[in-house]
Amino acid sequence: MDDIHNRVALVTGASRGIGRGAALALAGAGCKVALGYKQSRDAADAAVAEIEQGGGEAIAVQADMADPGAIEAMVATVEAELGAVEILVNNAGINPIYPLAEIDAERWNETLQVNLTSCFILAQRVVPGMRERGWGRLIMMSSVAAHIGGVIGPHYAASKAGQLGLMRSYSRMLATDGITSNAIAPALIETDMIAGNDNITPDLIPVKRFGRVDEIADMVIHLARNAYMTGQTVNIDGGLYMS
Repeated sequence: MDDIHNRVALVTGASRGIGRGAALALAGAGCKVALGYKQSRDAADAAVAEIEQGGGEAIAVQADMADPGAIEAMVATVEAELGAVEILVNNAGINPIYPLAEIDAERWNETLQVNLTSCFILAQRVVPGMRERGWGRLIMMSSVAAHIGGVIGPHYAASKAGQLGLMRSYSRMLATDGITSNAIAPALIETDMIAGNDNITPDLIPVKRFGRVDEIADMVIHLARNAYMTGQTVNIDGGLYMS
């Protein structure tokens, strides 16, 4: 397993939930961490403060994943303040729920832009530097919806399935460059995404409980350290989808 101490990690959507957990775990493993966020500045700053109190190094960087220019500016800021991105965790995403008949092209495009196209733009931006250095990790945060459709809608499921195709393509094309590309497909993790939704209960999961953020964050660390595992989707969903 590779030592990731002092590696620079960028985690998008890191002000809360899985992204925050991944950022804290990477910092705990010795990485310098950039926490991307869109609106929740106070939450992102609080996570940075927690990392710094533990002796780590972190920054919070605002960016709208629907804006390619903002994505470029975010990466430039990370490079200037922490160094070149070596671990990219594409976690930011939206999950708007609409009746099927109300999912039009505009809503479809918005979801794919944030959930999928931003992953491509970010990867294309940081991969050249990874290739030059001969080391890099691409980690896509997908969803069980990529496999079974889920409950949000086809726009969301397609965006998450697209991440898996993107991940596999990078894995095959970069396999000899010291870069791995993998995905995590969680389901029903205890975050605000499911909080307050009475239709989502632990009974839906074979293990009869929701997953914990740390159970996802642990896999992020494993994928960052493992130089041989690439092109894989790790389903962490309590047995909801058995591949």
